[in-house]
Amino acid sequence: MTQLETPTRERVKQTLRAQRIETPSWAYANSGTRFKVFPQEGVPRNPYEKIADAGVVHRLTGVAPTVALHIPWDRVDDYADLASHAADQGVALGAINSNVFQDNDYRLGSVTNPDPGVRRKAIDHLLECVDIMDATGSRDLKLWFSDGTNYPGQDDFRNRQDRLAAALRETYDRLGDDQRMLLEYKLFEPAFYTTDVPDWGTAYAHCLELGPKAQVVIDTGHHAPGTNIEFIVAFLLRAGKLGAFDFNSRFYADDDLMVGAADPFQLFRIMYEIVRGDALRPEAGIAFMLDQCHNIEPKIPAIIRSVLNVQEATAKALLVDADALAAAQQAGDVLGANAVLMDAYHTDVRPLLAELRADLGLDPDPMAAYTRSGYFEKIRAERVGGQQAGWGA
Repeated sequence: MTQLETPTRERVKQTLRAQRIETPSWAYANSGTRFKVFPQEGVPRNPYEKIADAGVVHRLTGVAPTVALHIPWDRVDDYADLASHAADQGVALGAINSNVFQDNDYRLGSVTNPDPGVRRKAIDHLLECVDIMDATGSRDLKLWFSDGTNYPGQDDFRNRQDRLAAALRETYDRLGDDQRMLLEYKLFEPAFYTTDVPDWGTAYAHCLELGPKAQVVIDTGHHAPGTNIEFIVAFLLRAGKLGAFDFNSRFYADDDLMVGAADPFQLFRIMYEIVRGDALRPEAGIAFMLDQCHNIEPKIPAIIRSVLNVQEATAKALLVDADALAAAQQAGDVLGANAVLMDAYHTDVRPLLAELRADLGLDPDPMAAYTRSGYFEKIRAERVGGQQAGWGA
Protein backbone atom coordinates (compact mmCIF):
# COMPACT_ATOMS: atom_id res chain seq x y z
CA MET A 1 0.00 0.00 0.00
CA THR A 2 1.74 3.08 -1.22
CA GLN A 3 -0.26 5.44 0.99
CA LEU A 4 1.10 3.80 4.16
CA GLU A 5 4.67 4.05 5.31
CA THR A 6 6.43 0.73 5.73
CA PRO A 7 6.74 0.95 9.55
CA THR A 8 3.00 1.60 9.86
CA ARG A 9 2.14 -1.20 7.48
CA GLU A 10 4.34 -3.68 9.33
CA ARG A 11 3.01 -2.60 12.74
CA VAL A 12 -0.58 -3.15 11.61
CA LYS A 13 0.20 -6.50 10.02
CA GLN A 14 2.01 -7.69 13.12
CA THR A 15 -1.02 -6.92 15.29
CA LEU A 16 -3.44 -8.51 12.85
CA ARG A 17 -1.44 -11.74 12.84
CA ALA A 18 -2.60 -12.36 16.41
CA GLN A 19 -6.29 -11.60 15.80
CA ARG A 20 -8.73 -14.43 16.51
CA ILE A 21 -12.42 -14.62 15.59
CA GLU A 22 -14.59 -17.53 16.77
CA THR A 23 -17.31 -18.83 14.47
CA PRO A 24 -20.59 -20.34 15.75
CA SER A 25 -21.65 -23.87 14.90
CA TRP A 26 -25.25 -22.79 14.38
CA ALA A 27 -24.33 -20.32 11.63
CA TYR A 28 -23.47 -23.29 9.39
CA ALA A 29 -26.96 -24.74 9.88
CA ASN A 30 -30.34 -23.87 8.41
CA SER A 31 -32.07 -20.80 9.84
CA GLY A 32 -34.77 -18.34 8.91
CA THR A 33 -37.36 -15.92 10.17
CA ARG A 34 -40.22 -16.51 12.59
CA PHE A 35 -42.28 -17.58 9.59
CA LYS A 36 -39.99 -19.88 7.62
CA VAL A 37 -36.67 -21.69 7.81
CA PHE A 38 -35.07 -21.90 4.38
CA PRO A 39 -33.10 -25.13 3.77
CA GLN A 40 -29.99 -25.07 1.64
CA GLU A 41 -28.00 -27.80 -0.08
CA GLY A 42 -24.90 -29.11 1.66
CA VAL A 43 -25.94 -27.97 5.15
CA PRO A 44 -24.37 -29.99 8.00
CA ARG A 45 -26.39 -32.79 9.54
CA ASN A 46 -24.50 -33.07 12.81
CA PRO A 47 -21.86 -31.28 14.92
CA TYR A 48 -19.03 -33.10 13.16
CA GLU A 49 -20.04 -31.66 9.79
CA LYS A 50 -20.48 -28.19 11.29
CA ILE A 51 -16.93 -28.35 12.61
CA ALA A 52 -15.65 -29.51 9.22
CA ASP A 53 -17.14 -26.36 7.68
CA ALA A 54 -15.58 -24.24 10.42
CA GLY A 55 -12.24 -25.80 9.57
CA VAL A 56 -12.61 -24.61 5.97
CA VAL A 57 -13.25 -21.04 7.15
CA HIS A 58 -10.12 -21.12 9.30
CA ARG A 59 -7.94 -22.61 6.59
CA LEU A 60 -8.95 -19.85 4.19
CA THR A 61 -8.85 -16.88 6.60
CA GLY A 62 -6.22 -17.96 9.10
CA VAL A 63 -7.94 -16.18 12.00
CA ALA A 64 -10.90 -18.42 12.98
CA PRO A 65 -9.29 -21.26 14.97
CA THR A 66 -12.21 -22.04 17.29
CA VAL A 67 -15.88 -22.92 16.89
CA ALA A 68 -18.54 -22.28 19.53
CA LEU A 69 -20.99 -25.03 20.43
CA HIS A 70 -24.67 -24.69 21.37
CA ILE A 71 -26.18 -27.22 23.75
CA PRO A 72 -28.37 -29.22 23.18
CA TRP A 73 -28.05 -28.48 19.43
CA ASP A 74 -24.49 -29.82 19.44
CA ARG A 75 -24.84 -32.51 22.09
CA VAL A 76 -22.83 -35.67 21.38
CA ASP A 77 -22.07 -38.84 23.31
CA ASP A 78 -18.30 -38.33 23.31
CA TYR A 79 -17.00 -34.77 23.57
CA ALA A 80 -13.39 -35.93 23.62
CA ASP A 81 -14.01 -37.50 20.22
CA LEU A 82 -15.61 -34.28 18.97
CA ALA A 83 -12.60 -32.29 20.20
CA SER A 84 -10.30 -34.76 18.43
CA HIS A 85 -12.30 -34.33 15.23
CA ALA A 86 -11.98 -30.55 15.58
CA ALA A 87 -8.21 -30.88 15.94
CA ASP A 88 -8.15 -32.96 12.76
CA GLN A 89 -9.91 -30.07 11.01
CA GLY A 90 -7.36 -27.58 12.30
CA VAL A 91 -9.67 -25.93 14.84
CA ALA A 92 -10.61 -26.28 18.50
CA LEU A 93 -13.87 -26.18 20.45
CA GLY A 94 -14.64 -22.76 21.88
CA ALA A 95 -17.40 -21.27 24.01
CA ILE A 96 -20.25 -23.46 25.22
CA ASN A 97 -23.63 -21.75 24.74
CA SER A 98 -26.56 -22.81 26.90
CA ASN A 99 -30.15 -23.09 25.72
CA VAL A 100 -32.96 -22.47 28.19
CA PHE A 101 -35.42 -20.95 25.74
CA GLN A 102 -36.74 -23.75 23.50
CA ASP A 103 -38.39 -26.11 25.95
CA ASN A 104 -42.13 -25.93 26.60
CA ASP A 105 -41.45 -25.63 30.32
CA TYR A 106 -39.82 -22.24 29.72
CA ARG A 107 -42.99 -20.51 28.54
CA LEU A 108 -42.93 -18.26 31.62
CA GLY A 109 -39.16 -18.20 31.96
CA SER A 110 -36.31 -20.50 32.84
CA VAL A 111 -34.11 -19.47 35.78
CA THR A 112 -36.61 -16.74 36.72
CA ASN A 113 -39.73 -18.90 36.34
CA PRO A 114 -42.14 -18.78 39.32
CA ASP A 115 -42.10 -22.60 39.40
CA PRO A 116 -39.11 -23.88 41.42
CA GLY A 117 -39.16 -27.16 39.47
CA VAL A 118 -38.68 -25.33 36.19
CA ARG A 119 -35.91 -23.24 37.70
CA ARG A 120 -34.19 -26.42 38.89
CA LYS A 121 -34.38 -27.88 35.41
CA ALA A 122 -32.86 -24.75 33.88
CA ILE A 123 -30.04 -24.54 36.40
CA ASP A 124 -29.25 -28.22 35.92
CA HIS A 125 -28.82 -27.51 32.21
CA LEU A 126 -26.39 -24.68 32.96
CA LEU A 127 -24.42 -27.02 35.21
CA GLU A 128 -24.44 -29.64 32.44
CA CYS A 129 -22.87 -27.04 30.16
CA VAL A 130 -20.04 -26.60 32.66
CA ASP A 131 -19.56 -30.38 32.64
CA ILE A 132 -19.26 -30.16 28.85
CA MET A 133 -16.70 -27.38 29.24
CA ASP A 134 -14.67 -29.73 31.42
CA ALA A 135 -14.85 -32.40 28.72
CA THR A 136 -13.99 -30.11 25.80
CA GLY A 137 -11.44 -27.88 27.52
CA SER A 138 -13.58 -24.81 26.79
CA ARG A 139 -12.89 -21.66 28.75
CA ASP A 140 -16.17 -19.79 28.32
CA LEU A 141 -19.77 -20.50 29.30
CA LYS A 142 -22.05 -18.11 27.44
CA LEU A 143 -25.48 -17.44 28.93
CA TRP A 144 -28.43 -15.74 27.28
CA PHE A 145 -31.90 -15.80 28.81
CA SER A 146 -35.15 -15.11 27.01
CA ASP A 147 -36.78 -14.71 30.44
CA GLY A 148 -39.15 -11.83 30.99
CA THR A 149 -42.81 -10.90 30.97
CA ASN A 150 -45.33 -9.78 28.38
CA TYR A 151 -47.95 -8.09 30.58
CA PRO A 152 -47.94 -5.68 33.52
CA GLY A 153 -48.51 -7.56 36.73
CA GLN A 154 -47.56 -10.91 35.22
CA ASP A 155 -44.76 -11.41 37.75
CA ASP A 156 -42.76 -9.52 40.34
CA PHE A 157 -39.68 -7.74 38.94
CA ARG A 158 -37.62 -7.99 42.11
CA ASN A 159 -38.41 -11.64 42.73
CA ARG A 160 -37.31 -12.46 39.20
CA GLN A 161 -34.01 -10.68 39.75
CA ASP A 162 -33.51 -12.63 42.98
CA ARG A 163 -34.14 -15.90 41.15
CA LEU A 164 -31.75 -14.88 38.39
CA ALA A 165 -29.05 -13.98 40.90
CA ALA A 166 -29.42 -17.30 42.68
CA ALA A 167 -29.14 -19.29 39.44
CA LEU A 168 -26.10 -17.32 38.32
CA ARG A 169 -24.44 -17.81 41.70
CA GLU A 170 -24.92 -21.59 41.68
CA THR A 171 -23.53 -21.81 38.15
CA TYR A 172 -20.67 -19.45 38.91
CA ASP A 173 -19.63 -21.51 41.91
CA ARG A 174 -19.43 -24.60 39.70
CA LEU A 175 -16.87 -23.00 37.33
CA GLY A 176 -13.28 -24.21 37.36
CA ASP A 177 -10.34 -21.95 38.08
CA ASP A 178 -9.68 -21.23 34.39
CA GLN A 179 -13.32 -20.97 33.31
CA ARG A 180 -15.51 -17.89 32.88
CA MET A 181 -19.18 -17.03 32.76
CA LEU A 182 -20.14 -14.61 29.97
CA LEU A 183 -23.54 -12.99 30.51
CA GLU A 184 -25.34 -11.69 27.44
CA TYR A 185 -28.15 -9.13 27.44
CA LYS A 186 -30.95 -8.33 25.02
CA LEU A 187 -33.31 -5.38 24.84
CA PHE A 188 -36.44 -7.45 24.11
CA GLU A 189 -37.83 -10.60 22.48
CA PRO A 190 -39.64 -12.74 23.21
CA ALA A 191 -40.51 -10.89 26.42
CA PHE A 192 -41.92 -7.58 25.21
CA TYR A 193 -42.97 -5.89 28.45
CA THR A 194 -39.88 -6.63 30.53
CA THR A 195 -36.76 -8.65 29.88
CA ASP A 196 -34.86 -9.90 32.91
CA VAL A 197 -31.42 -9.07 31.42
CA PRO A 198 -32.34 -6.24 29.04
CA ASP A 199 -29.16 -4.15 28.91
CA TRP A 200 -25.46 -3.95 29.67
CA GLY A 201 -26.08 -2.28 33.02
CA THR A 202 -28.14 -5.18 34.32
CA ALA A 203 -25.59 -7.70 33.07
CA TYR A 204 -22.75 -5.64 34.54
CA ALA A 205 -24.43 -5.41 37.95
CA HIS A 206 -24.91 -9.17 38.16
CA CYS A 207 -21.35 -9.86 37.00
CA LEU A 208 -19.96 -7.38 39.50
CA GLU A 209 -21.83 -9.14 42.31
CA LEU A 210 -20.68 -12.57 41.17
CA GLY A 211 -16.94 -11.93 40.97
CA PRO A 212 -13.97 -11.82 38.59
CA LYS A 213 -14.93 -14.91 36.57
CA ALA A 214 -18.19 -13.27 35.40
CA GLN A 215 -18.03 -10.84 32.49
CA VAL A 216 -20.41 -9.18 30.04
CA VAL A 217 -21.05 -10.18 26.42
CA ILE A 218 -21.90 -7.40 23.97
CA ASP A 219 -24.09 -8.65 21.13
CA THR A 220 -23.93 -5.81 18.62
CA GLY A 221 -27.53 -6.43 17.54
CA HIS A 222 -29.11 -6.31 21.00
CA HIS A 223 -29.59 -2.58 21.43
CA ALA A 224 -32.20 0.08 20.87
CA PRO A 225 -31.73 2.14 17.67
CA GLY A 226 -29.24 4.92 18.23
CA THR A 227 -27.47 3.25 21.16
CA ASN A 228 -23.80 4.19 21.32
CA ILE A 229 -22.29 0.71 21.47
CA GLU A 230 -18.71 1.95 21.42
CA PHE A 231 -19.37 3.85 24.66
CA ILE A 232 -20.51 0.59 26.27
CA VAL A 233 -17.31 -1.03 25.01
CA ALA A 234 -15.18 1.73 26.51
CA PHE A 235 -17.01 1.63 29.85
CA LEU A 236 -16.81 -2.14 30.27
CA LEU A 237 -13.17 -2.22 29.23
CA ARG A 238 -12.39 0.47 31.80
CA ALA A 239 -14.22 -1.58 34.44
CA GLY A 240 -12.48 -4.81 33.43
CA LYS A 241 -15.83 -6.48 32.76
CA LEU A 242 -15.93 -6.90 28.99
CA GLY A 243 -15.53 -10.61 28.27
CA ALA A 244 -16.76 -11.16 24.72
CA PHE A 245 -18.52 -9.91 21.62
CA ASP A 246 -21.24 -11.52 19.56
CA PHE A 247 -20.69 -9.79 16.23
CA ASN A 248 -23.56 -9.28 13.83
CA SER A 249 -25.50 -6.42 12.20
CA ARG A 250 -29.02 -5.14 12.54
CA PHE A 251 -31.16 -2.51 10.88
CA TYR A 252 -34.04 -2.65 13.35
CA ALA A 253 -33.51 -5.12 16.17
CA ASP A 254 -31.85 -8.52 16.52
CA ASP A 255 -31.56 -9.12 12.77
CA ASP A 256 -28.41 -11.28 13.09
CA LEU A 257 -27.12 -10.08 9.72
CA MET A 258 -23.48 -10.37 8.67
CA VAL A 259 -21.26 -8.18 10.84
CA GLY A 260 -20.40 -4.93 9.12
CA ALA A 261 -23.23 -5.29 6.61
CA ALA A 262 -25.60 -2.68 8.04
CA ASP A 263 -23.20 -0.11 9.52
CA PRO A 264 -19.51 -0.75 8.82
CA PHE A 265 -18.62 2.63 10.34
CA GLN A 266 -20.11 1.51 13.66
CA LEU A 267 -18.01 -1.66 13.54
CA PHE A 268 -14.93 0.51 12.94
CA ARG A 269 -15.80 2.71 15.93
CA ILE A 270 -16.25 -0.35 18.13
CA MET A 271 -12.93 -1.80 17.03
CA TYR A 272 -11.22 1.54 17.64
CA GLU A 273 -12.30 1.42 21.29
CA ILE A 274 -10.88 -2.11 21.47
CA VAL A 275 -7.58 -0.86 20.06
CA ARG A 276 -7.69 2.21 22.32
CA GLY A 277 -8.16 -0.05 25.35
CA ASP A 278 -5.29 -2.34 24.27
CA ALA A 279 -7.79 -5.21 24.26
CA LEU A 280 -7.09 -6.68 20.84
CA ARG A 281 -4.30 -8.89 22.16
CA PRO A 282 -5.36 -12.49 22.93
CA GLU A 283 -3.90 -12.01 26.41
CA ALA A 284 -6.54 -9.34 27.07
CA GLY A 285 -9.10 -12.13 27.23
CA ILE A 286 -11.78 -10.65 24.97
CA ALA A 287 -13.50 -13.41 22.98
CA PHE A 288 -14.43 -12.10 19.53
CA MET A 289 -17.24 -14.30 18.24
CA LEU A 290 -19.74 -14.19 15.41
CA ASP A 291 -23.42 -14.78 16.21
CA GLN A 292 -25.29 -14.73 12.93
CA CYS A 293 -28.05 -16.47 11.03
CA HIS A 294 -27.51 -16.80 7.29
CA ASN A 295 -31.08 -17.23 6.16
CA ILE A 296 -30.90 -16.56 2.42
CA GLU A 297 -27.17 -16.36 1.66
CA PRO A 298 -24.80 -19.35 1.39
CA LYS A 299 -23.49 -20.22 4.85
CA ILE A 300 -19.74 -20.68 4.48
CA PRO A 301 -19.11 -17.71 2.13
CA ALA A 302 -21.21 -15.51 4.43
CA ILE A 303 -19.10 -16.49 7.43
CA ILE A 304 -15.89 -15.90 5.48
CA ARG A 305 -17.17 -12.50 4.44
CA SER A 306 -18.04 -11.69 8.06
CA VAL A 307 -14.55 -12.59 9.24
CA LEU A 308 -13.06 -10.38 6.52
CA ASN A 309 -15.33 -7.50 7.58
CA VAL A 310 -14.04 -7.71 11.15
CA GLN A 311 -10.47 -7.83 9.88
CA GLU A 312 -11.01 -4.75 7.71
CA ALA A 313 -12.59 -2.76 10.54
CA THR A 314 -9.75 -3.77 12.84
CA ALA A 315 -7.07 -2.78 10.33
CA LYS A 316 -8.67 0.65 9.94
CA ALA A 317 -8.88 1.06 13.71
CA LEU A 318 -5.17 0.29 13.95
CA LEU A 319 -4.47 3.11 11.47
CA VAL A 320 -5.93 5.83 13.70
CA ASP A 321 -3.15 8.29 14.56
CA ALA A 322 -3.50 8.13 18.34
CA ASP A 323 -1.09 11.02 18.98
CA ALA A 324 -2.80 13.32 16.51
CA LEU A 325 -6.20 12.37 17.89
CA ALA A 326 -5.15 13.04 21.48
CA ALA A 327 -3.63 16.38 20.53
CA ALA A 328 -6.78 17.49 18.72
CA GLN A 329 -8.95 16.37 21.62
CA GLN A 330 -6.79 18.23 24.14
CA ALA A 331 -6.90 21.35 22.02
CA GLY A 332 -10.67 21.17 21.63
CA ASP A 333 -10.28 20.82 17.87
CA VAL A 334 -13.60 19.14 17.12
CA LEU A 335 -13.20 18.90 13.35
CA GLY A 336 -9.56 17.95 13.57
CA ALA A 337 -10.28 15.09 15.95
CA ASN A 338 -13.09 13.81 13.78
CA ALA A 339 -10.88 14.04 10.70
CA VAL A 340 -8.29 11.77 12.30
CA LEU A 341 -10.91 9.05 12.68
CA MET A 342 -12.35 9.61 9.22
CA ASP A 343 -8.93 9.48 7.56
CA ALA A 344 -8.35 6.03 9.04
CA TYR A 345 -11.85 4.83 8.19
CA HIS A 346 -11.60 5.89 4.55
CA THR A 347 -8.27 4.10 4.02
CA ASP A 348 -8.58 1.08 1.72
CA VAL A 349 -7.02 -1.69 3.81
CA ARG A 350 -7.86 -4.56 1.47
CA PRO A 351 -4.42 -4.54 -0.22
CA LEU A 352 -2.79 -4.59 3.22
CA LEU A 353 -4.85 -7.61 4.28
CA ALA A 354 -4.14 -9.38 1.00
CA GLU A 355 -0.44 -8.80 1.64
CA LEU A 356 -0.80 -10.18 5.17
CA ARG A 357 -2.51 -13.34 3.92
CA ALA A 358 0.21 -13.87 1.33
CA ASP A 359 2.80 -13.51 4.11
CA LEU A 360 0.97 -16.26 6.02
CA GLY A 361 0.87 -18.57 3.03
CA LEU A 362 -2.85 -18.03 2.46
CA ASP A 363 -4.71 -17.06 -0.67
CA PRO A 364 -4.97 -13.25 -0.72
CA ASP A 365 -8.68 -13.54 -1.61
CA PRO A 366 -10.42 -16.07 0.68
CA MET A 367 -13.79 -15.63 -1.02
CA ALA A 368 -12.38 -16.49 -4.44
CA ALA A 369 -10.34 -19.30 -2.92
CA TYR A 370 -13.50 -20.87 -1.49
CA THR A 371 -15.23 -20.71 -4.85
CA ARG A 372 -12.27 -22.39 -6.53
CA SER A 373 -11.89 -25.03 -3.80
CA GLY A 374 -14.86 -27.10 -4.92
CA TYR A 375 -15.84 -27.62 -1.26
CA PHE A 376 -19.46 -26.65 -1.81
CA GLU A 377 -19.82 -29.08 -4.68
CA LYS A 378 -18.29 -31.76 -2.45
CA ILE A 379 -20.64 -31.28 0.50
CA ARG A 380 -23.66 -30.83 -1.75
CA ALA A 381 -23.00 -34.28 -3.17
CA GLU A 382 -22.07 -35.93 0.13
CA ARG A 383 -24.68 -34.48 2.48
CA VAL A 384 -27.74 -36.05 0.94
CA GLY A 385 -30.24 -37.72 3.22
CA GLY A 386 -30.45 -37.49 6.97
CA GLN A 387 -31.69 -34.53 8.95
CA GLN A 388 -30.13 -31.16 8.25
CA ALA A 389 -29.06 -29.19 11.29
CA GLY A 390 -31.03 -26.08 12.15
CA TRP A 391 -32.65 -24.33 15.05
CA GLY A 392 -33.11 -27.00 17.67
CA ALA A 393 -30.82 -29.53 16.01
